Amino acid sequence: MSSKTDTHSTGNQAGDQSTSVRQPGGIISLVPSLTELVFHLGLGHRLVGRTRFCIHPEGEAGGVEIIGGTKNPRIHKIKALKPAIVITNREENRKEDVDAISNFTDVLVTDITTVDEALQEMLRIGDALGRSGQAATLVNDIRKEIPGRGGMESLRALYMIWRDPWMAAGGDTYIHDVMQLFGLQNVCAGMKRYPQLTEEQIGELAPQVILLSSEPYPFRKKHVRELADQLRIPKILTVDGEWFSWYGPRMLPSFRSLAAWRQKL
Repeated sequence: MSSKTDTHSTGNQAGDQSTSVRQPGGIISLVPSLTELVFHLGLGHRLVGRTRFCIHPEGEAGGVEIIGGTKNPRIHKIKALKPAIVITNREENRKEDVDAISNFTDVLVTDITTVDEALQEMLRIGDALGRSGQAATLVNDIRKEIPGRGGMESLRALYMIWRDPWMAAGGDTYIHDVMQLFGLQNVCAGMKRYPQLTEEQIGELAPQVILLSSEPYPFRKKHVRELADQLRIPKILTVDGEWFSWYGPRMLPSFRSLAAWRQKL
Protein backbone atom coordinates (compact mmCIF):
# COMPACT_ATOMS: atom_id res chain seq x y z
CA MET A 1 0.00 0.00 0.00
CA SER A 2 1.10 3.58 -0.45
CA SER A 3 3.16 5.54 2.02
CA LYS A 4 1.55 7.89 4.50
CA THR A 5 2.24 10.84 2.23
CA ASP A 6 0.21 9.45 -0.66
CA THR A 7 -3.02 10.68 -2.15
CA HIS A 8 -4.04 8.58 -5.14
CA SER A 9 -5.47 10.39 -8.14
CA THR A 10 -8.18 8.90 -10.35
CA GLY A 11 -6.75 5.99 -12.31
CA ASN A 12 -3.54 5.73 -10.27
CA GLN A 13 -2.35 2.47 -8.81
CA ALA A 14 -1.61 2.23 -5.09
CA GLY A 15 1.92 3.44 -4.57
CA ASP A 16 1.77 6.42 -6.93
CA GLN A 17 2.23 9.80 -5.32
CA SER A 18 0.45 13.08 -5.94
CA THR A 19 0.00 16.29 -4.02
CA SER A 20 -2.86 16.86 -1.57
CA VAL A 21 -6.01 18.28 -3.11
CA ARG A 22 -8.82 20.30 -1.55
CA GLN A 23 -11.77 18.13 -2.50
CA PRO A 24 -15.12 19.94 -2.99
CA GLY A 25 -17.33 16.85 -3.37
CA GLY A 26 -18.53 13.88 -1.37
CA ILE A 27 -16.35 12.05 1.17
CA ILE A 28 -16.30 8.37 2.12
CA SER A 29 -14.37 7.17 5.15
CA LEU A 30 -13.34 3.54 5.64
CA VAL A 31 -11.70 4.30 9.00
CA PRO A 32 -13.98 4.65 12.06
CA SER A 33 -11.84 7.12 13.99
CA LEU A 34 -11.27 9.24 10.88
CA THR A 35 -14.99 9.28 10.12
CA GLU A 36 -15.35 11.03 13.45
CA LEU A 37 -12.61 13.45 12.37
CA VAL A 38 -14.58 14.39 9.25
CA PHE A 39 -17.51 15.35 11.47
CA HIS A 40 -15.23 17.24 13.84
CA LEU A 41 -13.92 19.29 10.93
CA GLY A 42 -17.48 20.36 10.16
CA LEU A 43 -17.80 18.22 7.03
CA GLY A 44 -20.41 15.71 8.11
CA HIS A 45 -22.77 17.08 5.47
CA ARG A 46 -20.32 15.95 2.78
CA LEU A 47 -19.89 12.43 4.16
CA VAL A 48 -21.76 10.11 1.80
CA GLY A 49 -20.48 6.74 3.01
CA ARG A 50 -19.01 4.99 6.06
CA THR A 51 -18.32 1.48 7.35
CA ARG A 52 -20.65 -0.24 9.81
CA PHE A 53 -17.97 0.24 12.46
CA CYS A 54 -18.06 4.05 12.09
CA ILE A 55 -20.30 4.71 15.08
CA HIS A 56 -19.01 8.10 16.28
CA PRO A 57 -20.18 10.77 16.70
CA GLU A 58 -23.21 9.00 18.12
CA GLY A 59 -26.44 10.26 16.63
CA GLU A 60 -24.74 11.74 13.57
CA ALA A 61 -22.81 8.88 12.01
CA GLY A 62 -25.98 6.79 11.87
CA GLY A 63 -27.40 9.04 9.19
CA VAL A 64 -24.60 8.20 6.73
CA GLU A 65 -24.98 5.30 4.30
CA ILE A 66 -23.08 2.10 5.19
CA ILE A 67 -20.89 0.71 2.43
CA GLY A 68 -19.72 -2.48 4.18
CA GLY A 69 -16.92 -3.10 6.66
CA THR A 70 -13.32 -1.98 6.92
CA LYS A 71 -12.03 -5.25 5.46
CA ASN A 72 -14.90 -5.90 3.03
CA PRO A 73 -16.21 -2.63 1.60
CA ARG A 74 -18.65 -2.88 -1.28
CA ILE A 75 -16.62 -1.38 -4.08
CA HIS A 76 -19.59 -1.10 -6.46
CA LYS A 77 -21.53 0.83 -3.84
CA ILE A 78 -18.63 3.21 -3.25
CA LYS A 79 -18.35 3.82 -6.98
CA ALA A 80 -22.09 4.48 -7.27
CA LEU A 81 -21.89 7.17 -4.57
CA LYS A 82 -19.33 9.05 -6.74
CA PRO A 83 -17.15 10.38 -3.87
CA ALA A 84 -14.48 12.96 -4.57
CA ILE A 85 -12.19 11.31 -2.02
CA VAL A 86 -12.08 8.12 0.07
CA ILE A 87 -10.16 8.09 3.35
CA THR A 88 -8.43 4.81 4.20
CA ASN A 89 -5.75 3.40 6.48
CA ARG A 90 -2.88 1.00 5.85
CA GLU A 91 -3.80 -1.27 8.77
CA GLU A 92 -7.58 -0.96 8.75
CA ASN A 93 -8.12 -1.51 5.02
CA ARG A 94 -6.87 -4.02 2.46
CA LYS A 95 -4.49 -3.04 -0.32
CA GLU A 96 -6.63 -4.69 -2.99
CA ASP A 97 -9.63 -2.58 -1.97
CA VAL A 98 -7.56 0.61 -2.02
CA ASP A 99 -6.24 -0.29 -5.46
CA ALA A 100 -9.76 -0.96 -6.77
CA ILE A 101 -11.15 2.30 -5.41
CA SER A 102 -8.20 4.32 -6.74
CA ASN A 103 -9.22 3.29 -10.26
CA PHE A 104 -12.21 5.64 -10.14
CA THR A 105 -11.54 8.28 -7.45
CA ASP A 106 -8.89 9.79 -5.19
CA VAL A 107 -7.87 7.72 -2.17
CA LEU A 108 -6.09 9.22 0.82
CA VAL A 109 -4.13 6.46 2.55
CA THR A 110 -3.11 7.10 6.14
CA ASP A 111 -0.39 5.18 7.98
CA ILE A 112 -0.60 5.45 11.76
CA THR A 113 1.46 3.45 14.26
CA THR A 114 2.33 6.20 16.75
CA VAL A 115 0.63 9.15 18.40
CA ASP A 116 2.86 11.58 16.49
CA GLU A 117 1.90 9.94 13.20
CA ALA A 118 -1.77 10.21 14.11
CA LEU A 119 -1.42 13.94 14.68
CA GLN A 120 0.47 14.45 11.42
CA GLU A 121 -2.12 12.49 9.46
CA MET A 122 -4.92 14.54 11.00
CA LEU A 123 -3.20 17.69 9.76
CA ARG A 124 -2.82 16.13 6.31
CA ILE A 125 -6.50 15.21 6.16
CA GLY A 126 -7.45 18.71 7.27
CA ASP A 127 -5.36 20.15 4.46
CA ALA A 128 -6.77 17.76 1.86
CA LEU A 129 -10.33 18.66 2.87
CA GLY A 130 -9.77 22.40 3.13
CA ARG A 131 -9.98 22.46 6.93
CA SER A 132 -6.32 22.96 7.87
CA GLY A 133 -7.08 25.55 10.56
CA GLN A 134 -9.62 23.37 12.36
CA ALA A 135 -7.30 20.38 12.19
CA ALA A 136 -4.38 22.39 13.59
CA THR A 137 -6.52 23.59 16.52
CA LEU A 138 -7.56 20.02 17.34
CA VAL A 139 -3.98 18.74 17.13
CA ASN A 140 -2.72 21.52 19.42
CA ASP A 141 -5.45 20.70 21.97
CA ILE A 142 -4.49 17.01 21.90
CA ARG A 143 -0.79 17.78 22.35
CA LYS A 144 -1.61 19.52 25.64
CA GLU A 145 -3.03 16.24 26.98
CA ILE A 146 -0.01 14.10 26.10
CA PRO A 147 2.12 13.32 29.16
CA GLY A 148 5.89 13.53 28.90
CA ARG A 149 7.49 10.20 28.06
CA GLY A 150 8.89 8.62 31.20
CA GLY A 151 6.88 10.97 33.37
CA MET A 152 5.36 8.22 35.53
CA GLU A 153 6.41 4.98 37.14
CA SER A 154 6.47 2.17 34.60
CA LEU A 155 4.39 -0.98 34.91
CA ARG A 156 4.96 -4.13 32.87
CA ALA A 157 1.71 -4.54 30.96
CA LEU A 158 0.09 -6.94 28.49
CA TYR A 159 -2.67 -5.51 26.31
CA MET A 160 -5.04 -8.21 25.04
CA ILE A 161 -7.22 -7.66 21.97
CA TRP A 162 -8.59 -11.16 21.34
CA ARG A 163 -9.51 -14.44 22.94
CA ASP A 164 -9.41 -17.97 21.47
CA PRO A 165 -6.65 -17.57 20.53
CA TRP A 166 -5.26 -15.01 22.93
CA MET A 167 -3.83 -12.09 20.96
CA ALA A 168 -1.98 -9.02 22.21
CA ALA A 169 -0.74 -5.68 20.90
CA GLY A 170 2.86 -5.80 19.67
CA GLY A 171 5.53 -3.13 19.60
CA ASP A 172 4.82 -1.66 16.16
CA THR A 173 1.23 -0.59 16.88
CA TYR A 174 -0.50 2.63 17.83
CA ILE A 175 -1.71 0.88 21.00
CA HIS A 176 1.90 0.24 22.01
CA ASP A 177 2.79 3.92 21.64
CA VAL A 178 -0.16 5.02 23.77
CA MET A 179 0.84 2.47 26.41
CA GLN A 180 4.37 3.87 26.54
CA LEU A 181 3.10 7.43 26.96
CA PHE A 182 1.09 6.43 30.00
CA GLY A 183 3.78 4.43 31.76
CA LEU A 184 2.75 0.97 30.61
CA GLN A 185 5.79 -1.04 29.49
CA ASN A 186 4.52 -3.38 26.81
CA VAL A 187 5.83 -6.90 27.49
CA CYS A 188 5.21 -7.66 23.79
CA ALA A 189 7.31 -4.70 22.62
CA GLY A 190 9.68 -7.02 20.74
CA MET A 191 6.87 -8.68 18.80
CA LYS A 192 5.24 -7.41 15.60
CA ARG A 193 1.61 -6.48 15.07
CA TYR A 194 -0.74 -8.69 17.11
CA PRO A 195 1.01 -11.87 18.24
CA GLN A 196 -0.88 -14.97 19.34
CA LEU A 197 0.02 -16.17 22.83
CA THR A 198 -0.56 -19.32 24.82
CA GLU A 199 -1.40 -19.11 28.50
CA GLU A 200 2.08 -20.48 29.22
CA GLN A 201 3.67 -17.68 27.19
CA ILE A 202 1.56 -15.08 28.98
CA GLY A 203 2.87 -16.39 32.28
CA GLU A 204 6.47 -16.32 31.03
CA LEU A 205 6.09 -12.66 29.96
CA ALA A 206 5.34 -11.91 33.62
CA PRO A 207 3.25 -8.75 33.23
CA GLN A 208 2.35 -6.83 36.36
CA VAL A 209 -1.00 -6.01 34.83
CA ILE A 210 -3.07 -7.52 32.03
CA LEU A 211 -5.42 -5.16 30.20
CA LEU A 212 -8.42 -6.75 28.50
CA SER A 213 -9.68 -4.36 25.85
CA SER A 214 -13.36 -3.75 25.10
CA GLU A 215 -12.61 -4.05 21.38
CA PRO A 216 -12.22 -5.68 18.94
CA TYR A 217 -13.03 -8.59 21.26
CA PRO A 218 -15.63 -7.53 23.84
CA PHE A 219 -13.84 -8.64 26.99
CA ARG A 220 -16.01 -8.71 30.11
CA LYS A 221 -15.58 -9.35 33.84
CA LYS A 222 -16.04 -13.10 33.28
CA HIS A 223 -12.86 -13.10 31.20
CA VAL A 224 -11.01 -11.44 34.07
CA ARG A 225 -12.07 -14.33 36.31
CA GLU A 226 -11.14 -16.85 33.63
CA LEU A 227 -7.57 -15.57 33.37
CA ALA A 228 -7.26 -15.06 37.12
CA ASP A 229 -8.05 -18.75 37.65
CA GLN A 230 -5.29 -19.75 35.23
CA LEU A 231 -2.52 -17.20 35.83
CA ARG A 232 -0.83 -15.64 38.82
CA ILE A 233 -0.94 -12.03 37.64
CA PRO A 234 -1.33 -9.27 40.25
CA LYS A 235 -3.84 -7.23 38.26
CA ILE A 236 -6.20 -8.14 35.42
CA LEU A 237 -8.45 -5.30 34.32
CA THR A 238 -10.95 -4.52 31.58
CA VAL A 239 -10.27 -1.23 29.78
CA ASP A 240 -11.99 0.95 27.22
CA GLY A 241 -10.39 0.02 23.90
CA GLU A 242 -11.14 3.44 22.43
CA TRP A 243 -8.70 5.02 24.90
CA PHE A 244 -5.82 3.06 23.39
CA SER A 245 -6.75 2.48 19.75
CA TRP A 246 -8.89 5.36 18.45
CA TYR A 247 -6.96 8.27 17.02
CA GLY A 248 -8.57 11.45 15.66
CA PRO A 249 -10.69 13.72 17.89
CA ARG A 250 -11.33 10.86 20.34
CA MET A 251 -7.71 11.20 21.46
CA LEU A 252 -8.71 14.30 23.42
CA PRO A 253 -11.20 12.71 25.88
CA SER A 254 -9.31 9.40 25.76
CA PHE A 255 -6.02 10.88 26.96
CA ARG A 256 -7.81 12.76 29.73
CA SER A 257 -9.53 9.57 30.86
CA LEU A 258 -6.29 7.60 30.59
CA ALA A 259 -4.42 10.11 32.76
CA ALA A 260 -7.04 9.86 35.51
CA TRP A 261 -7.22 6.07 35.25
CA ARG A 262 -3.44 5.71 35.28
CA GLN A 263 -3.12 7.73 38.49
CA LYS A 264 -5.39 5.24 40.24
CA LEU A 265 -3.72 2.12 38.83
